[in-house]
Amino acid sequence: MTFHLGSLGRLRWPLPALSAWAAGWLAAALLAWFAEWPAAAVFIAGSVAGGWLATANAGHWRRAIAAAGFPVSFLLLSGGVAALGTPGGGAGWLVALALLLWLYPPRAWRDAPFFPTPAAALKGLADIVTPAPARVLDAGCGLGHGLAALGRLWPGAALHGVEWSRPMAWLARHRLPHADIARGDMWAQSWAGFDLVYVFQRPETMPRAWTKACAEMADGAWFVSLEFAVPGAQTAAVVDAGVGRPVHVYRVRSVALAARRPRSTGARTGR
Repeated sequence: MTFHLGSLGRLRWPLPALSAWAAGWLAAALLAWFAEWPAAAVFIAGSVAGGWLATANAGHWRRAIAAAGFPVSFLLLSGGVAALGTPGGGAGWLVALALLLWLYPPRAWRDAPFFPTPAAALKGLADIVTPAPARVLDAGCGLGHGLAALGRLWPGAALHGVEWSRPMAWLARHRLPHADIARGDMWAQSWAGFDLVYVFQRPETMPRAWTKACAEMADGAWFVSLEFAVPGAQTAAVVDAGVGRPVHVYRVRSVALAARRPRSTGARTGR
């Protein structure tokens, strides 16, 4: 049986990253426990094994996350590289993995890995979105960095956020006590009634997010995406605040409103 990295890359994220992390730990454990390699050599071998599988991930950021998973988690463990010096000594990584899964459950990874919105990324957005939105939603708000940036743009707006990770939602509520932040599924929560919805998602989820916006938001409402565009959708503007992450701004085309509009015919238009 021949293994191809391309087949691993076609798996749903974050499985390619988890595979790279697991490969690093498996290689390190086998070499430490059975071959009795020195700790430094074990660390290097595990990093190489994980880094090789990391190349199957699409995109520079995902490759970096996948490649860094083993060495970073290994070095952060109690005892560092000496942890694998004895059989069973590296089992502490399971505790670290459990904490990671509690903080950032895999279901949230399918939407987007945790990348905070840079403080200045939305600068200039208020010049495009007029009048000022009264109700704003950050869908997948993480620790609230995007909400904080939106609040600086529109101090009078009612800020809302939704985040699947329970500890992140709790921390965001404490960081932004003036915002209404719920722990929940951004895809299950209705976006109706919001004047602006902001997302920092993955490229693969942008069509789904745009479809949801058009199905639930009012015609003419604003949909804003940091870094990733909606394939095939016409932007109202693209804002570049100089942080390397463009802001794509869209006016929502309400599906419900379009369905109520009478369809013109050739006879009516004189053709």
